[in-house]
Amino acid sequence: MGTVTRGTTNPNRLRRMDRWIAATHGAALRRAEAPVAVDLGYGAAPWTAVELLTRLREAAPGVRVVGIEIEPARVAGAKPYERDGLSFRHGGFEVPLDGGAAPMLIRAANVLRQYDEEQVEAVWRRLCARLAPGGLLVEGTCDEIGRRHVWVALGPEGARTVTFATRLGNLERPSDLAERLPKALIHRNVPGEPVHAFLRDFDRAWAAAAPYASYGARQRWIRTARALAVDWPLADGPARWRQGELTVRWEALRPTG
Repeated sequence: MGTVTRGTTNPNRLRRMDRWIAATHGAALRRAEAPVAVDLGYGAAPWTAVELLTRLREAAPGVRVVGIEIEPARVAGAKPYERDGLSFRHGGFEVPLDGGAAPMLIRAANVLRQYDEEQVEAVWRRLCARLAPGGLLVEGTCDEIGRRHVWVALGPEGARTVTFATRLGNLERPSDLAERLPKALIHRNVPGEPVHAFLRDFDRAWAAAAPYASYGARQRWIRTARALAVDWPLADGPARWRQGELTVRWEALRPTG
């Protein structure tokens, strides 16, 4: 189920998302018996699935990664990279796993970008329905080299949070991340929508924190996050802010109408 993506991929492109998953979902993966993580729509080359296995096993040594692609030629090309804990198969949003197994993680990066906004909710529901109890769906978009990334985290009950992650050294203003908003939000960055108001306040807090730039971009980002937390329901704290991340509750950014 689904359509073929452009397949653009690069090594290390999804490192920010992977590290966040390992930090926030690693404990759930460790508790699970024989946990399976799915790299859905890994693209024309298998790098992201290979890297996902490496990063998740640092947090949960027993995890197994399955890369799923709707383009058969891409699956055939990935087969030589299979090894213990890593396999590839043909499929789409139905997430085909042996014995109908339910994954503890589905990562769908740069997959829904080509779909219409109206299609996103149905895809979310379908993927969330495939999750094991305590499972997580992470769906988002990043630039070609992974310096700017925004993703939504969802559980079986639906959307939970939105995370903004960036390389702080070349960030001019937080709203530069708007071009990487997931499909559910990117067309909502207009006056009257919550995500537009959030990015406006993000920029204002960043500008107000300019004096902290003398201590480095990281300290400026942390100060910005503290200011945002006064009016917006942030779901993380300094430990993640230091990584160039900021996570806000989905309810605060949910599109109107």
